Amino acid sequence: MASSKKKLQGLVAATITPMTEHGLDQVVIHVGALSLKESQELAQHAAEIGADGIAVIAPFFLKPWNKDVLINFLKEVAAAAPALPFYYYHIPAVTGIKIRAEEVLDGIQEKIPTFQGLKFSDTDLLDFGQCVDQNRQRQFAFLFGVDEQLLSALVMGATGAVGSVCCFLFSTYNYLGKKTNQMLEAFEKKDFSSALNHQFCIQRFINFVVKLGFGVSQTKAIMTLVSGIPMGPPRLPLQKASREFTDNAEAKLKSLDFLSFNDLKEGNLEACS
Repeated sequence: MASSKKKLQGLVAATITPMTEHGLDQVVIHVGALSLKESQELAQHAAEIGADGIAVIAPFFLKPWNKDVLINFLKEVAAAAPALPFYYYHIPAVTGIKIRAEEVLDGIQEKIPTFQGLKFSDTDLLDFGQCVDQNRQRQFAFLFGVDEQLLSALVMGATGAVGSVCCFLFSTYNYLGKKTNQMLEAFEKKDFSSALNHQFCIQRFINFVVKLGFGVSQTKAIMTLVSGIPMGPPRLPLQKASREFTDNAEAKLKSLDFLSFNDLKEGNLEACS
């Protein structure tokens, strides 16, 4: 565990400067871990290397069983980097923790003064809407984390997005960013009909690949296909995406005009098969 943590810290430290030099205004580092001590050390490291904020997922092996226990954990992590804005990462499909985000936010700044916002990766739009509605007087960031429902979240008051599909740890924004930006631009212009068409188009692709079996491995394959940069194989127990999946995903991207033949780099398919 210690060796893995040092590698992670080295990777983060090596990439934060290039990211800011190439135009990122804010770098928020996720420091959640199953161990409170490790999460605190990662938070301290994030502060030392100049992060603009930290985010924390709930521990999900020995799970907090109610709101107070969860907030006590988050409070201890936040205290390890008291100068950094703190964000809670709510993703119950992964953590198995069913404490509603609305409950977590109720009175949270009294316990965690540096709390600045929420990454909400769940399809429960009632819970998300109540998070926004009950905190209108506070300048919280509400970052939505379900790509296929982003437009609905924007209507309800989302202030930004950090991608994932079906509430799991992979996103389409890396390769469907252009279409997503078109949706955001239409929404800003109050052209809701166009925004809805863009969201439906994104959903068509997501619905297609989910039926094929979509996950981290398949996301790496699509990223290799689109970018021409070999993403490498996933770590066990994950398995590489099949050639059949890659061929089908490529055809669907083209049929939806997300990917032209000229976009493909020679050898991409070999890199991800």
